[in-house]
Formats: sequence, structure tokens, C-alpha cells
Amino acid sequence: MKLNKSLIVSFVLLIVVAAVYRIIPSRTFGFAPQLAMAIFGGALIKDKKWAFALPIFSMFLSDLLYHGLYKAGITTTQGFYSGQVLNYALFAMMTVIGFYIKKINVLQVGLASVAAPTLYFLLSNFSVWVFGGGWGHPKTFAGLMATFTDGLPFYPVSVYSTLFFSLLLFGGYYLLYGNKKVELA
Repeated sequence: MKLNKSLIVSFVLLIVVAAVYRIIPSRTFGFAPQLAMAIFGGALIKDKKWAFALPIFSMFLSDLLYHGLYKAGITTTQGFYSGQVLNYALFAMMTVIGFYIKKINVLQVGLASVAAPTLYFLLSNFSVWVFGGGWGHPKTFAGLMATFTDGLPFYPVSVYSTLFFSLLLFGGYYLLYGNKKVELA
């Protein structure tokens, strides 16, 4: 499907709404749409650079908003922090999972929606352990397991949110456009 004005507006709104949603103070921590956006972009946008850009733009915008709120003393969540580039790289990697969805159906989207938060959980917690951020566990197998254990409460929320937002994104797109990929070239 060729890109048109309404599709561009839809993607921009998706980025903005997802970014604003991510900074809502009362939402469950980790319940955010960006992983689903990564899968969605990877599965439906033909031009790979735009597929990667969809979740990254949303993450960057929400981090920018967080940063402004942090500087104003409204939140304790920093917008920008050390190790953030790695986090963006991990989200970009989750977009690749969407590339493997060959036919948009419940099974493939569901599997991708479980695979992405699982891979993100494993890689992000491993990175925290390797680079000594966050919890500072020793560089032993026990330290690695302790890091995974510390991150475990966030994992189910991430899976549920990715399933939920994938249902919204893929379901909404399917209702509007069918099973066609978007050409952003």
C-alpha cells in the first residue's frame, strides 16, 4: 500500500500517543506500547529504516518528555540516563522480530508478542549485569541469576502489555487496511 496523508498522520499520532502514554504517572510500570510498536513496524512497514524509526521516535519523545518533567521536579524518572543507547538498540532489535511475521495472523503476532518481551528481558537484564548498572550484582553465575530475579516482576507486565498493544495495533490496522504492507519509500 502506498503511503498517503492519512497514514502519515496515523503513524505520527501513534508515536505521540504512545510517548505520552508512557509518561503517565499512574500506569503500571512496564505496561507500555513500544515493544508492540517495534513488532508492528517490523511486520508492516516495507522500508526497514522507517520500521526501526517507529518505536525509537516514540521512545525518544517520551524520554524527552520525561527529561523535561524531571528537570521541572515533577517526576523522579530521568528522561536520559547512562546506558540509554543500549536500550534503544534493544528496541531496534525487537523490530527485527516483526520482520519474521510473514502473514499477519493471531498465531504469528501472538508468538512475536511473547518473543519480543522475552528477548528484551533476557538481553536487558544480562546487559545490566555485564555493565554493572542498576543492582550491582557480582560477575558470577549467581550474580546473573540475581539480576534476572530482580527483573522478574517486570517481565509478565511486559508480556501482557505487548500482547494487549499488539492486539490494538494489528487489529486496528487490519480493520482499516487489511493485510497490506505500507510502502514508506
